[in-house]
Amino acid sequence: MPLTMNREVFITCAITGSGSTQDRSPHVPRSPKEIADSAIAAARAGAAVAHCHVRDPETGAPSRRLDLYREVTDRIRAADVDVVLNLTAGMGGDMVFGGVENPLPTAEGTDMIGASARVAHVAECLPEICTLDCGTMNFAEADYVMTNTPGTLQAMGRMMTDLGVKPEIEAFDTGHLWYAKQLVQDGYLDAPALVQLCMGVPWGAPDDLNTFMAMVNNVPDDWTFSAFGLGRNQMAYVAAAVLAGGNVRVGLEDNLMLDRGVLARNEQLVERAVTIIENMGARVIGPEEVRKKLGLTKRAPKG
Repeated sequence: MPLTMNREVFITCAITGSGSTQDRSPHVPRSPKEIADSAIAAARAGAAVAHCHVRDPETGAPSRRLDLYREVTDRIRAADVDVVLNLTAGMGGDMVFGGVENPLPTAEGTDMIGASARVAHVAECLPEICTLDCGTMNFAEADYVMTNTPGTLQAMGRMMTDLGVKPEIEAFDTGHLWYAKQLVQDGYLDAPALVQLCMGVPWGAPDDLNTFMAMVNNVPDDWTFSAFGLGRNQMAYVAAAVLAGGNVRVGLEDNLMLDRGVLARNEQLVERAVTIIENMGARVIGPEEVRKKLGLTKRAPKG
């Protein structure tokens, strides 16, 4: 298939994530203020979308606390810089089995909750976008499975749509895209959909270009897609995504390094992405253009 380069590109910055990176870099934000401040700095650097998880302010461990999401949301909305708010809805589907001979009961780290609870902070904060992980898959950890059953995805997709929040489909492999298209066909998600192609996450789609183009070729023509690669390939995937017709995601959720031995800040990763995009002859678009493109409604700061 011939490539059609994207000339109007938006950047998503994934601010902190839920991975065990909190002790590997002092720049990974933990508290709601640190997360919001980092999102604001990323927006000033050129990110149109801030994708946020929350963490326990003391330990840095991933959290689902509503008060933390509310504080992050309020701080970002009250800032003097505009950005589209994208909250994760990936928490609460974590299954850690007890071992190969005795898988049950499940082990420490399991966090399985119902669909309504997984979307509770989305209903509370009403971001413009929230994520929907469209499949179940093994992760790098030995007995950990990211669990998203069809029934759960149908329920969460319907809730997000009814709330007026745009789901960002997180596709970690081609089968996730297959099911995402089914969710749209069955009316749980509206068309055209928004999808994030997640490359190089063990054990999803590897980050080679053949697999990437297989993913791209499975995205319907009227959908909007973005893409990222983990770790050292993050910036290579900025160029690859733009060349393939998509948008880009960078940030400390996916990569901690600016250069070999140099720990990054979110705004530095955004600045580098801006440089790559502009050097390719494309233009970085801002949050208002993203809202128009995706049909989003900006919510006012809490008064």
